[in-house]
Amino acid sequence: MDYIVDSLENAYQEFVIAATDVLEAKETSGAQNTPAIEAALEAFKHKWELFKVACDQTEDFVESMKQRIGSELLMDEASAPVTRKSGQIGPTGLPPINGVRLQHMFKSVRRLLIELQHGSVVAEGYGTPASSTHSHPTTTFDGRFSEDST
Repeated sequence: MDYIVDSLENAYQEFVIAATDVLEAKETSGAQNTPAIEAALEAFKHKWELFKVACDQTEDFVESMKQRIGSELLMDEASAPVTRKSGQIGPTGLPPINGVRLQHMFKSVRRLLIELQHGSVVAEGYGTPASSTHSHPTTTFDGRFSEDST
């Protein structure tokens, strides 16, 4: 994680320095278009692109950590020792869930999320597909579980 933060910080600092270089080149040339300004602008553009890449990498890392933490919390909750009788309601108001079952549901939700991000799932209640390639989600649920068949 430190590497990601350092990478973003370095990209930002280089971007700010490149912006400063452009302003200094303009001030030095009296706002005339010179090769020094062109070079500073090219360097600025390059540093801007590197900064955007660093931001994207950081965002991807944060999203993966959010998903990992969420799934770990769900698995911890699902696999916690249960002293209740089978079928009893737990402290969350829900019956306990088998860890394998929870993992199956998590993967199904993840696949649906990916399809939604790519615009291939019909938006419920709106009746129009986000993309004409698919009109129904491709994820199916396991019929052995009553929650999926409803």
